[in-house]
Amino acid sequence: MSEAFLHGFNTLSHGLIGYAVPFLFVLTIVVFFHELGHFLVGRWAGVKVLTFSLGFGPELFGFTDRHGTRWKISAVPLGGYVKFFGDDTEASTPSAEILSHMTSEEQAHSFHHKKVGPRAAIVAAGPIANFVLAIVIFACMFTFFGKPSTSARVDKIEANSAAAAAGFQVGDIVTMIDGTKIDGFADMQRIVSTRAGERMSFTVKRGETTVQLEGTPEQRTIKDKFGNAHRQGILGITHETAAGEILTERVDPATAVWLGVKETWFVIDRTLAYVGGIFTGREAADQVGGPLRIAQISGQVATIGLAALINLAAVLSISIGLLNLFPVPLLDGGHLLFYAVEAARGRPLSERAQEMGFRIGLGLVLMLMVFATYNDILHLAAS
Repeated sequence: MSEAFLHGFNTLSHGLIGYAVPFLFVLTIVVFFHELGHFLVGRWAGVKVLTFSLGFGPELFGFTDRHGTRWKISAVPLGGYVKFFGDDTEASTPSAEILSHMTSEEQAHSFHHKKVGPRAAIVAAGPIANFVLAIVIFACMFTFFGKPSTSARVDKIEANSAAAAAGFQVGDIVTMIDGTKIDGFADMQRIVSTRAGERMSFTVKRGETTVQLEGTPEQRTIKDKFGNAHRQGILGITHETAAGEILTERVDPATAVWLGVKETWFVIDRTLAYVGGIFTGREAADQVGGPLRIAQISGQVATIGLAALINLAAVLSISIGLLNLFPVPLLDGGHLLFYAVEAARGRPLSERAQEMGFRIGLGLVLMLMVFATYNDILHLAAS
């Protein structure tokens, strides 16, 4: 195992600049907007913001604005935080000593003296900002680059495949999957790839008639152009793109925003389906990645172009927004869970209960980080 670890780290170090720069570019965008959500709603609610930091640890450089907020770049660029008046730590845990000595004027600007509604809004604003960022990025992509598509036509069928078993024929054109309209072959591929082992209904145009077929994509391990292995659903259908067949549909801004919402929801839906699959045993957890995997993917995507890298930022933004909404103390979702309990009880949990919750949350987060990093090393060692 030590050789695998060494090989993994060597692989990463060889492309350090190629991986690190795109990774930090993408991560900084996502973290900045997440923390900006907390910051803006906090200011709107009348809470004094002490610190807005990109990164953790010692400050590298920064400035203090006219409201007394210290904006800074810190040494460890793997995240960020907003620290409010009354917070004891960057995780927004309250400082009992500071809170007990506040004057009524100071309490008016303290995060922990606000009612549960404003506190919940401030906490939820971070993940919401991540989703809004993704929608805006996707909408801009559709507006400026259009929506490319090719016909969802079946040109070849693999022998003994799921498509052959379902009764597909050469020349069929898939128009709907489980009631969802299919605009092109890429749409069909994306839906099928995330539904391995699930029975699916296909509406197919065959000549002048419409037929209904049912099939179950089989799971296979596929390598992308960079050599990364992915498990995905495969029907066994091939489409041969003819010259001039690829159409780019220009969309107006309103339609682009709607498409951005749909794209964001698709990523959310499939991510939650994957997480649920892990707990039910249908999915393996080895696809869970951490900073090393994200750095590698960022470097690879950067070779395609800036637009692809920005698109990756949108996907990563959704992932971070979702992760932060998990009901784990220390994450935003954990705070929201505490506030829900407080709203139901009419009073907050005791300091001891909250402290125990944050300790458990810290343990869970650390275990997830270790597990994800372990997966990353194994992935790099195998690549």
